[in-house]
Amino acid sequence: MPSSRRSSRRPYGQGHVPLDEGRLRGMTRTEHGPGGEEYAVRRVSGSDKSYRCPGCDQLIPPGVAHVVAWSTEHILGAQAGLDERRHWHSSCWTAKRRPTR
Repeated sequence: MPSSRRSSRRPYGQGHVPLDEGRLRGMTRTEHGPGGEEYAVRRVSGSDKSYRCPGCDQLIPPGVAHVVAWSTEHILGAQAGLDERRHWHSSCWTAKRRPTR
């Protein structure tokens, strides 16, 4: 016979917790990147380090929001793609993804 005890995760008297859009932006998703390859992409709010953007060859200063992307189609496998991930300015990533005419 099933238990009649209710879940304690969210008591019925409490309201629903709203979706945190900031957490969604930080989730990894798949996009087509430079050359049409599939990339795993994650938006980050900033870091403690500076990185050189491969799109413009300029520094991304610490604390600046940007994109981290890595190939999911690496010839040596998923781990090799992750090991070669790069930090991009968000605008540079968007520009590199546009098809050239």
